[in-house]
Amino acid sequence: MFLGIDLGTSSLKALVLDVDGGIVGRASASYSMATPQPGWSESDPEDWWQAAGTAARQAAGDHATEIAAVGVSGQMHGVVLSDDIGQPLRPAILWSDGRTRRQLDDYRMLSEDLRRKLANPPATGMAGPTLLWLRDHERPQYRAAQWALQPKDWLRLRLIQEAATEPSDASGTLLYDLSTDYWAKDVLDALDLRLDFLAPIRESAEICGVLSRLASEHLGVRPNLPVVGGAADTAAAALAGGLLDPGPVQLTIGSGAQVVAPLNRLAIDSTARIHTYRAAAPERWYAMAAMQNAGLALEWVRTTLGATWDDVYAEAFAVPPGAQGLIFLPYLTGERTPHFDPAAKGAWIGLGLGHGRGHLLRAALEGVAFAVRQGLEALLATGVRTSELRLAGGGSLDPRWRQLLADVLERPLLATPVGDASALGAALLAGVGFGAWRDAQRVAAMAAPPQLVATPGPDTEAYREPYLRYRQLYLPIAAALS
Repeated sequence: MFLGIDLGTSSLKALVLDVDGGIVGRASASYSMATPQPGWSESDPEDWWQAAGTAARQAAGDHATEIAAVGVSGQMHGVVLSDDIGQPLRPAILWSDGRTRRQLDDYRMLSEDLRRKLANPPATGMAGPTLLWLRDHERPQYRAAQWALQPKDWLRLRLIQEAATEPSDASGTLLYDLSTDYWAKDVLDALDLRLDFLAPIRESAEICGVLSRLASEHLGVRPNLPVVGGAADTAAAALAGGLLDPGPVQLTIGSGAQVVAPLNRLAIDSTARIHTYRAAAPERWYAMAAMQNAGLALEWVRTTLGATWDDVYAEAFAVPPGAQGLIFLPYLTGERTPHFDPAAKGAWIGLGLGHGRGHLLRAALEGVAFAVRQGLEALLATGVRTSELRLAGGGSLDPRWRQLLADVLERPLLATPVGDASALGAALLAGVGFGAWRDAQRVAAMAAPPQLVATPGPDTEAYREPYLRYRQLYLPIAAALS
């Protein structure tokens, strides 16, 4: 059996998979995200470590002695500065952090050739700009760090006492040359950033080390289990859903939202509208539209309005489509695709005395759906072709929410039948590394076929005019408030 651990923004999920591909255990443990200053997003990595022990023990249950290998996946882009054994020197800076607006200028001043090697538009929250900020504002910690790691790579360091990363996470740092599949040394030199604390690069299914005795006791499993490189959460979820070859496009809704299109050749968007990253398999990539504010914005709306999730769905869907003219811009942490504007702000627009909490909730759901549509359109505008649109992620389960997405996107939606797709992908990679399955292509082919869950219905027409208004409101409203 194989243990997959997915380190998310607000919770860690663990999943145990048997050799026949059946899930025999799963669990999760949550933790908080701190905002020490407006626009900042941080987490204490020790909270992740405690969550890993809690979730892994619960997921393994009676199968703990049968686990043969471990895989990890996790949120992309963040930075953990640590010593050589994984003790963090400061809180982790997360993907949703917006403190590095000025550091983006350093990237914009790079030559066109250097920027093209990175294959991604500069964005706050990514490791490169964050390391520039740490160098400039927290130089003692920057200089003292033995390692600067992405979140799941820090967790692996704590598990095996050896540092490593793999291409799907490394390619999202703005420090990685996708044309050579290695750290972009010339970019690091141009930015005056350290190369020595970036981890060695392994493949996603490659064994990076074995579980230490201390870590095995913490997780409640046997020591010396092999631990593989794993993958970034989006790449792991794509693998679990069978997306390695072009055709299907996958929509994942979690704290953020991502629309992912698999690629069998490296294709860089010259207009910098979307991201291009390595997949969780050799010689595979994916193009991605990334929207920062999906579940993150909806959770803020829910708590701010004092609603339970049952309240959200009951009250929002008692309001007609279009929320009677109310529009919600979900840019609470800036936005990536298509604006790449870290200063963008959120807003409800069109409020009147006739609007109540249900209208605010409905507009919030529609605003996130509109952001997803705009991201999908940006992805398709680069020439990506899709045979179907698949849903993944815990934020896309309610049938009313799925119907709203189908209506707004004007496309049928299929869903993969398993939740916790990133943890599943991590477990599958552990199985490949152990030798239970030949390679990532083999496990992708094992994915259960997706099922049709929603088709555009009679409300589709009702969203067209609000969506056009939503697109027009970004410049005069969101930019003016920044």
